[in-house]
Amino acid sequence: MWRLVSAALALFGAFLTPALAQQPQRSECLAMANAAPRAMPVAFRRAATAAEVEITYAGHSTYFIDTPGGLRIATDYSGAYQVGRLPDVVTMNRAHSTHYSLFPDRRIPHVLHGWGEDGKPAIVSERISDTFIRNVTTDIRRYFGDDAGTDMIRDGNSIFIFEVAGLCIGHLGHLHHKLDDSHFAQIGRLDIVMVPIDGTYTMSLDGISDITKRLRASVVLPMHRFATPLDDFMRRIGQQFEIDRRTERSFRMSRDALPSKPTVIILDGV
Repeated sequence: MWRLVSAALALFGAFLTPALAQQPQRSECLAMANAAPRAMPVAFRRAATAAEVEITYAGHSTYFIDTPGGLRIATDYSGAYQVGRLPDVVTMNRAHSTHYSLFPDRRIPHVLHGWGEDGKPAIVSERISDTFIRNVTTDIRRYFGDDAGTDMIRDGNSIFIFEVAGLCIGHLGHLHHKLDDSHFAQIGRLDIVMVPIDGTYTMSLDGISDITKRLRASVVLPMHRFATPLDDFMRRIGQQFEIDRRTERSFRMSRDALPSKPTVIILDGV
């Protein structure tokens, strides 16, 4: 009898496993953004969210994210900005060559493009080690010399979101236009957001400041910051943001350690 039951369960599992694998991954950041607040005992909250991520500014739009599980992620990876060991995961946007590489090091196991093929949007939704990675597509301007006849490439850029250790970390990429309600709904809650503040090659300072304020992340990490005095950005996002300027290029953050007041962290150790 038990042999028959075991065989039936094994057969059922063989059919169930592929079906589960094909189901879309669940975003905790979207779930938390849409859920009503609920009380959690302080002691339990601390025990559940003690894990830390380490974030390092490598340069331009490349940040390295080192997770508690040992995964290393690099954003807008071109290969030009390298800190320590090779990343395990790289995300890319194709605005220009400082944000992607068509020939990344073959030892990098996961290369995630922010653009799709044949005019289709990129769809990224996968769990790698302890991190769930997804994207929200946006449009980008065509680069100089591209005579395809339209000003914008639809879904040519991606905002990447990394969910790890209870944190929701967003990288806005080479953003070229304002976000509408549907974009904000797809992004969900962000605890940490990386924003381009050049005000020229991406989008206006007023535009990126409005987006930064609406996202309401606890930590704002400026990038693409070669053309803008920090004071200009701070003046536009308002007094509700603190500024924390550090001489290091890295910092560690856990869910428990998020600042109570929204804070712009500047990593000057690059």
